[in-house]
Amino acid sequence: MIPGHVPDAPPPKYDDSFDVPVLVRSHPANKPSRKQQQTARYHPWIWSKKFPNDGWYSTTTTWRDIIKAATEVGRDVTPHLVHQPQYAQRELAARVAPLYAYLGALDFRPPYPVPGAIGRRLTLNPVYAYGTERTAKNAAAYRLGMTMAEWACRSLLGLGQTEHLELGGPVPALHQKFKNAHAKLPDLWGRHNAEATYWLIEAKGGDVGLPALRKGWEQLQAGSNILAAYPHRIVLVGTSARPKDDLFLTIDHNLCHDPRHRMLIGPGSGDDFPTGPDSPDSPEDNLGERDDALLAAARAQMLIYFALRYAPTSQLRTTLVPAQRGFRRTGLITPLERTDTAAMRADVGEVARSASRSARRNRIRNIGLDDFLTCRIAETGIHLGMSRQLFAACATLHVRAIELRAPSLLAEEAAEFIEDEREERGLDDRRNFYTHLEVARPRLQRQLREAYETAAEYEWSDLLDYNPNLQTDAPSDEIVLEAITPGTYLAVSRHMLPAPA
Repeated sequence: MIPGHVPDAPPPKYDDSFDVPVLVRSHPANKPSRKQQQTARYHPWIWSKKFPNDGWYSTTTTWRDIIKAATEVGRDVTPHLVHQPQYAQRELAARVAPLYAYLGALDFRPPYPVPGAIGRRLTLNPVYAYGTERTAKNAAAYRLGMTMAEWACRSLLGLGQTEHLELGGPVPALHQKFKNAHAKLPDLWGRHNAEATYWLIEAKGGDVGLPALRKGWEQLQAGSNILAAYPHRIVLVGTSARPKDDLFLTIDHNLCHDPRHRMLIGPGSGDDFPTGPDSPDSPEDNLGERDDALLAAARAQMLIYFALRYAPTSQLRTTLVPAQRGFRRTGLITPLERTDTAAMRADVGEVARSASRSARRNRIRNIGLDDFLTCRIAETGIHLGMSRQLFAACATLHVRAIELRAPSLLAEEAAEFIEDEREERGLDDRRNFYTHLEVARPRLQRQLREAYETAAEYEWSDLLDYNPNLQTDAPSDEIVLEAITPGTYLAVSRHMLPAPA
């Protein structure tokens, strides 16, 4: 076994790999100049579950990892999609479209070599630089900032699933204070199991200067004042992107710890906060053991569930992935080319394609594969999918959400309000929905566990409630780069990777 202090080998060089410069600081400061950013002596990012020392770092990631972050970060719109699930694909497209529209790539060789760097970075493309209106730039900057904050906190720093702070934050006793509509509070919160702390996160994107960072720091401090009795960290992630320059991150942070702090409280159960090296950093890492993790994963993946469950049959197919998915990963996803998937897929053979459904499935299992339900998201270059067990859990949560009378996206009375009133009404609806969900948590977790455990023996046609003529791991004309997590699948088209700017 390789000792823990020995760094991993440089990451493989895939077609969608990029180097991302990261400046770690203890508080906001002036934005580095272009010269400072390009001539800095970078340290290689050694992945761990702790914050590194202040300084410049270079880390290599994949476009797939960034897109995964984009699909999961932001406001939870599940309550409004319960009755209108056909909008799920459009919401997913809206989350990734600004990244595809405005990001490009450029070659960059730092003056001081960095182990593992591939020499390609993200940048803004000429359409953004010269042809985009200010309002559109602001909207794109918001999406870029949220995506990269999610990616940095979860992929680089080991944070668990993030949630929007608007729903009340991590501690039930403090929900009313975090729900103050007039308070200027940060965007997100999450639990960092290795640190045994809550994190409050504010994201800023665009040409981020010191005034924007100071505003974000004030928002974090306002949240910190509310959470003062509990150990927590405030994290400000600024995603700076300037035309003709490479994208880089500033991560300003402060650990707010006091020996008198109270014990952290687990999600809705009253359990102590899970700590230690074996604690899951994402709900998906522990789907088979913890009921609260299964519920959290189902909540986080409802948008993908809706996109799959209500997609036209012609868009659905099954894709073969490894049945054992406990790979060591340093980001949100595991690229399939790091596994033996291609060889195992070849072993399935053409004979199995024409065999009976049960015989084919037995052949797939014997080889060590599983079949995920997947779908290409319209108007994007991404494919998303899910395991049958997680799909069944999401389906159970969907049924329960309908019983809880989730708010309608098209509520007639909402049209009578002005924008601010409509926003506040929608926020109240979401909060009420999740309040009811928490009350139902014990029974709901048992129902999700039962669905998860029994779904392994189901056919996809059973889970979809009809008998679609699914394309069973049929080869696609589109060349894609694939990745998996324990419960989900993601692929991106090579033809839609950020082009040279």
